[in-house]
Amino acid sequence: MNIEDVKKLRQETGAGITDCKQIYESAGENYEKALEILKSKAAETAEKKSARETKAGIVDSYIHGNGKAGVLMRVECETDFVAKNEHFKTAIHDIAMHIVAMSPSGEEELFVQQFIKNPEITVKDFLNDLIAKMGENIKIDQFVRFEI
Repeated sequence: MNIEDVKKLRQETGAGITDCKQIYESAGENYEKALEILKSKAAETAEKKSARETKAGIVDSYIHGNGKAGVLMRVECETDFVAKNEHFKTAIHDIAMHIVAMSPSGEEELFVQQFIKNPEITVKDFLNDLIAKMGENIKIDQFVRFEI
C-alpha cells in the first residue's frame, strides 16, 4: 500500500484516515478511483444532512484588493460550534473570494463553477467536502456581489 496516496486522499478530501485507507484498498490501490469514491461519499453525506435545520451561521464579506468589487454573504449551519470553527470560517471566506472573482449570477451558477482555489472541483464539491468534514448541514443562504 502506498501510504503517501492515503495521506494525499486524507489531505484532499478531509475524510478520516481509516476511511481513506479502506477506500484506497477497496479501489485496488487506485488513487483516482479512491478519490472519486470519497467525493461521492461526501456528496451523499451532504444530501443526507440537507434536510437538517440550520439555526446558526455567519455573515462574511470579501473585498477585492482594488476596492472595486466585493461580496456580502450569509451562510447557515446547525450549531454555533461550527459557526465559530476557524476551518469553517476560512472555507466560507474562500467561497466569498470566489464569488467576487467569478461573478456568478446566483447559487445555481455558483455551484457548477470550477472552484478558484482548486479548479479540479466545483464549488458544490468544495461545499460538500466541508459538510462532510464539519458533520453538519451548511448552506449558502444568500449573497450579494457589488462592483464599481
